[in-house]
Amino acid sequence: PTALLVLGIQQIHVGQEMIGKISAAGQLMQCSASLDVLFLLDGSYSIGKGSFERSKHFAGKLCDALDIHPDRVRVGMIQFSSTPHLEFPLDSYLTRQEVKERIKRTVFRGGSTETGQALKYILHKGFPGGRNSSVPEVLIIISDGKSQGSTAMPAMQVKERHITVFAVGIKFPRWEELQVLASEPPERHLLFAGDADDAANGLYSTLSDPVCTATTPGCKVESHPCERRTLETVKELAGNYVCWKGSKQPNAVQASLCPFTRWKRVLIKHPSRCFRTVCPDPCDSQPCQNGGTCVPEGLDRYHCLCLLGYGGDIHCAAKLSLECSVDLIFLMDSSAGVTLEGFLRFKAFLKRFLQAVVGQDSPMSVGVAQYDDDVKVPVELGQHKDALSLIKSIDALNFSGGRTLTGRALQYIAQHGFRSTPVFADVQDDLPRVVVLLTDSKSQDSVAEAAKYVKDKNLFLIGIGSSFMRAELTTVTGNPQQTIVYSDPQDLFNRMPELQRKICSVGNPEGCQAQSLDLAFAVDASSGVGLENFLHLRHFVRSSCSHFIVNRDVTQIALVIYGSKAHTVFALDTHTSNSAVLQAIDQVPFLGDSASAGSALLHVYSDVMTVQKGARPGVNKVVVLLTNGGGMQDAAAPAQQLRHNGILVFVVVIGDTKRDTLLRVAGSPSYLVHISSYEDLQYYQGLIIERICEEARSPVNLCKPNPCMNQGVCILGPGSYRCQCQGWEGPHCETRVLRGDSPRSPALPPRSPVQWSPRGLQHFSRALQHSKR
Repeated sequence: PTALLVLGIQQIHVGQEMIGKISAAGQLMQCSASLDVLFLLDGSYSIGKGSFERSKHFAGKLCDALDIHPDRVRVGMIQFSSTPHLEFPLDSYLTRQEVKERIKRTVFRGGSTETGQALKYILHKGFPGGRNSSVPEVLIIISDGKSQGSTAMPAMQVKERHITVFAVGIKFPRWEELQVLASEPPERHLLFAGDADDAANGLYSTLSDPVCTATTPGCKVESHPCERRTLETVKELAGNYVCWKGSKQPNAVQASLCPFTRWKRVLIKHPSRCFRTVCPDPCDSQPCQNGGTCVPEGLDRYHCLCLLGYGGDIHCAAKLSLECSVDLIFLMDSSAGVTLEGFLRFKAFLKRFLQAVVGQDSPMSVGVAQYDDDVKVPVELGQHKDALSLIKSIDALNFSGGRTLTGRALQYIAQHGFRSTPVFADVQDDLPRVVVLLTDSKSQDSVAEAAKYVKDKNLFLIGIGSSFMRAELTTVTGNPQQTIVYSDPQDLFNRMPELQRKICSVGNPEGCQAQSLDLAFAVDASSGVGLENFLHLRHFVRSSCSHFIVNRDVTQIALVIYGSKAHTVFALDTHTSNSAVLQAIDQVPFLGDSASAGSALLHVYSDVMTVQKGARPGVNKVVVLLTNGGGMQDAAAPAQQLRHNGILVFVVVIGDTKRDTLLRVAGSPSYLVHISSYEDLQYYQGLIIERICEEARSPVNLCKPNPCMNQGVCILGPGSYRCQCQGWEGPHCETRVLRGDSPRSPALPPRSPVQWSPRGLQHFSRALQHSKR
C-alpha cells in the first residue's frame, strides 16, 4: 500500500513587490456586512495538538478581517473529531476581542476524523445561534482533509443550502479531499492556514463582492498563479540483487537475480490560481529620482536607494553640490595603522566626492593634507579652482606609513592650514572653516586636547572612519552628529551625501525649516531622574525647541511631563510663537514621583495627538520620549499604538538600562538614542533634530491619526480623504444629526471628499476649538 504524506505548502509565484502589496492590503481589510461565520475545526489525533493550536491562531487572524458586531458579522465555532462538539454558538460573543479570547481558550479533544458527521450535524441543526438564513452563511472548515468516511454527499448538500464553504488546509493537507468540500470555484475557496495573512486576504477577496463592503479605494482583487504541493511517499523498483533459489536437483541451490524496492518521496505540484486583494503602495508613484530604487515600508512609507552622487534629499533629487561657501581641508591618515589599502580607499573616496561636488563656479576653497609622524599639505587651501587639477594633485599623493599622531596633525592644521592672504589688509576672511578627518587607526597621541584647541580656533570638525573608530571620532568632534562611520568599504562611498549635508550645515540653523510637523516632548520628571538631571532635560527641550519655527502653519509643539501620571504642560495649539514656547518651558515643575512611561505615551495618544487638541491631519507627527529608562515596562504597547496611528516614537534614554525593553518601545534602533550621561545630552541634539526632520519630510497618510470624530471612519482618496459618519455629520462627523423638524447645522454632505493640503489644515483645528467653546 502507498502511504500518503502531504507537505502543506502553497506558493504564490509573483515578485517581491506583489507579495508586499498583498501583505499591505491585509492591514486594510475589514469585512463589514450582515454575515454568519461558523468555524469547523478539526480536533482529531491526525491533526495533533500543535497543528490544532495553529488552526486556532489562523481562526483568530481571520477575526481581525471581520467587523464582529451583533448587527454585522457574528462568529461561532464547532470542533469535530469522532463527534462534533459545539464550542460556542454565533450569538454568544459579540465583539472581536471576546471571540478571539474564546478561541484561545478552546481545548484540543482528539479522536478520529469524522468530517462527514460534522457536516450532517450542520445539515440537521443549522448554524447554532445564527439568524436562520436571513443573512449569508459562511462555513470555514480547517482540516488536513484525512476523513475516515466519505464527505462528498454531505458537502454537496451543505452547498445546496447556499452556504459558502471555505476549505482551509492545515499541517499536511490532502488537497483533493479539501477540494470536494470547498464551494465553486474551488480556487477561490481553498486556502492554506500556514500563511495566515495570505489566507485571510484570500478569504476577504472572495467575500468582498458581493457580501462584504467594497474594497478600500485603489485596492482591487487580482488573480495570480500559485501552486499547492503534495509530498507522497511511493514504492519504486530500485534494481536487482543476487539471491539464492531452490533447485530441482536434490541438495542444490542456484543463484538468481531478485528485484528490490525502496520508498521515495515525490513532490507533486497542483498548479492553481489564487485570488488576492492588492493595494497600491507608496512606491507606485515612483517618488525616487535619478535612477533611485524605491523600497516600500508598509502602507504609507518608503525609502529610496540612491545611485552614487545622488541623495541630496530622500528622493535622490539632484547631484551632490557644495553650493555653500566654506574653507574646507581634508586631513587624511597616511600612517602604518591605516595600511596602504586603507590610504588608497580614502584617496578614491576623496576623488569621487570632489568630482561630484566641485563645479566650475564652486564658491568653496579646498585643501588636502596627509599625516603620520609629520603633516604635509600637498594641496594648499584654494590652490586649485577646478576639479580636474584638484583630482590630479590627489592622484599624486603617496602613502608614507609612519606612526598615527592624529592629535599633533589636528593641532598643526588648526595653526597653519587656513593661512590665507586677504585681498585687503584690514579685511578678514570670515567663511566657516571645516576640517574633515579621514582615519582608520587609533591615535598614538592624545586627541582630546588637540580637539579642544581646534574648536577654540573656531574650526568645525567632521570625523570619518570605520565602526570601531566611533568612540575616538566622537571625542575628536565632541558630537556624534559630526561623526560619520561606515560598516564596510563600499558603505564608505554611500556616505557621500551625508558628508555633503554636514559640510553645508556649518553656520546654518538646524531644525526642519519650512516642513510642517506636530512635535510632542514627553519628559520624565520622576524621582528616579532627580531634580538636577530634570533641569538638564528641561534645558535640552528648550534648546531643541529654539531650532524650530513655531506657528500654526509650520511646527506645533506640545510638552508632557510624567511621574506615575502624565500632565500636559501645553498642548499643540496652545502657543503660536517660539518665545511663548520657551517661556512656558522655563516654568515646568519637577514632580518627583515614580515613573510610568506607558501612561505618558498613552496620555500623548489620547489627549495630545488628537484633532480636538490641535493635531493637524496630513502633518507628520513625532513624540520624543526623554527618560532615564525607569518605568518602561508598560510602554511598549502604547508606543506601538502610536506608531500604528502614523506617529513616530523617538526614545532618548540617559544612563544604563536594558536595550531590549527600549527597542520594543522605539520599534527600531534608528529611533533609539542611548546617552551615557546627562552632561553629554547637548552633543546629541543635532542628531536628534536631524532624525525628527527626516520624519517631517517623509510621506504622510491623511487618515493617520484618524481625523474623523465620534467613531467616524476615515476613507483615503487620491490626495484627499472623507469621513464616513454614523449618527453624526459634517466633514469630520463633528455635528450630531438632529431628529424631527428642528433645523440642522450646515455641513458638507457626509460622503463628499474633504480636500486638505498637508499645510492648510490648521483652519479646521481653530474652527473645532471655537465650536467646543
